[in-house]
Amino acid sequence: MESKTDIAGAQGSTLLKALVFAMFAMFAMTTDSVGTVIPEVIREFRLGLTAGGAFQYATMSGIGISAIGLGFLADRIGRKTTILVGLAMFALGSALFAAGHDLMFFVVLLFLSGLGIGIFKAGSLALIGDLSRSTREHASTMNLIEGFFGVGAIIGPAIVAYLVQSGSSWKGVYLVAGGMCALLILATALARFPRPILARAEPARASEALRLAADPTAWFFGAALMLYVGAEAAIYVWAPTYLEGYAGSWTTLAAYSVSIFFVLRATGRFLGAWLLARFNWSTVLLICSGAMALLFWIAVWGDREVAAFALPATGLFMSVLYPTINSTGISCYDKGRHGSIAGLLLFFTCVSAVFAPLAMGAIGEAKGDSAWALGLGAVFGTLLALLCAWNYRFSPFARRLATRDIGDYGAAAALAPAGQP
Repeated sequence: MESKTDIAGAQGSTLLKALVFAMFAMFAMTTDSVGTVIPEVIREFRLGLTAGGAFQYATMSGIGISAIGLGFLADRIGRKTTILVGLAMFALGSALFAAGHDLMFFVVLLFLSGLGIGIFKAGSLALIGDLSRSTREHASTMNLIEGFFGVGAIIGPAIVAYLVQSGSSWKGVYLVAGGMCALLILATALARFPRPILARAEPARASEALRLAADPTAWFFGAALMLYVGAEAAIYVWAPTYLEGYAGSWTTLAAYSVSIFFVLRATGRFLGAWLLARFNWSTVLLICSGAMALLFWIAVWGDREVAAFALPATGLFMSVLYPTINSTGISCYDKGRHGSIAGLLLFFTCVSAVFAPLAMGAIGEAKGDSAWALGLGAVFGTLLALLCAWNYRFSPFARRLATRDIGDYGAAAALAPAGQP
């Protein structure tokens, strides 16, 4: 029979996970609506493709800088304080969209919001590690989190589309996200967080992420994330521009291609939590990355009518890739360094999120056809599939993950649920 302490601990863990779910859905409303915002910004300010992509570059630059420089805060000052600081910065950056009409002002606000995202995301990812009782559970929970991120990625573009159709400003999506963030700040402030399972012998330092960067394990997972993000950016950043001029039999499908992509990605992530509870993570990554790469090449070799089907379909197979790669990379390290390694992997992610769309925009502009952006995305997807094949063949991280399951993850399992305060 469960004691009251057991029940309270389980409820506390569930509530904290729900908070993280809501955080990811909230910031996805802005970051993943950029593909629908950019065409509006290009028209409003009369920009080229490369300059229009500044909305992507600014946010991801902010996330990357804070991830590599401030991810250690989650290990130094605690998960709760770190999350609150990041949420406050994001809320401020989003709310100030109501006060400006200048492109550079918006770019600065997006950079500030990105800094906040990098801080609270590192803190929330470290928190999920604290709440997980095994590396497998960690990966499964991360797929659930990214599933809610996918829900936010559906809502954001829908809000932008509604605002534009109704004659309102696209800026409204940032104001909605800022309001949600204010509520999350209040809920986080009132929540009770668990004590760390593993106490560090010395405080985490700003250079922690750089020390971790010397580990080949970090480079493997960082490279995999960079390739994934490069492929994904081809869809949600440049696919709307590529399909905008399509006038064939499937115009409605083309118009909603990114929304369909996000729906399939969100659905696949919830399915991914189920898959990872039953199959080895390396097998899941191999199959999904291979299918994603194949669909990319079908879109590239076909015309816009083929791409209208193939590009959204990649979402189902992309869905499981990011959360599984990210969580497994974090799980390779002890929980006392989860904030730092989460920040480092997030930095790798953001480097790709900045430079991959920039390269795609530049090559599309140089060739006079945004189809070249999709071709570059197909190359990134193929390289990721090859990396996943190597991982499947040699299983280089199996022993390290097994050690973590016995170590601090095992300690969390022994304490749960009564170990929650």
